[in-house]
Amino acid sequence: MRRAAIERLLPAAYQRAAGPGSVLGALLDVMEALHAPDEAVLADVDALFAPYRTPDGFVAYLTRWVAMDHVVAAPRADAPLPLPLGRLRDLVAHGALLARWRGTPYGMRTALELATGVTGFVLEEPAERPFHVVVRVPPAAADRLALVTRIVEAEKPAAVTVEVTTDPTPEPQDQPSEEPS
Repeated sequence: MRRAAIERLLPAAYQRAAGPGSVLGALLDVMEALHAPDEAVLADVDALFAPYRTPDGFVAYLTRWVAMDHVVAAPRADAPLPLPLGRLRDLVAHGALLARWRGTPYGMRTALELATGVTGFVLEEPAERPFHVVVRVPPAAADRLALVTRIVEAEKPAAVTVEVTTDPTPEPQDQPSEEPS
């Protein structure tokens, strides 16, 4: 709040006493300086809650607001994030969608694809084993198995058991060489 705006809130006698060089004038200058940082934050407060505009250090905090904090759960507070910041921003941005579809194959597949940036996750429900889901991880995401497992465990229904497996890397097929005739 500017000094002039603060001064207008004072009774008339104080306004007259708040002239330049007065103790009250100096106090109003200090009040203006103290309000400035808070007002700067409040002027752009909506950016704090927009996943693509919030400061980098606040993104992990926002994952708690959309129930995706299990993705960033780390054994130590100073541990690096288990996925790139852009992927984390995507998860926060899609938090409402993921909450709506939590516990469904679509929701689990979407969460896995957003977190890893890889498509091709296959979820199977074997007929011979009710309340069990097999999650087949594509080769491109095999190096992030711990993250995938953490997401699967959090996104599955409570009464369902899961098995996370990696699809074997496809064998290169030998192509017959074409010989010129």
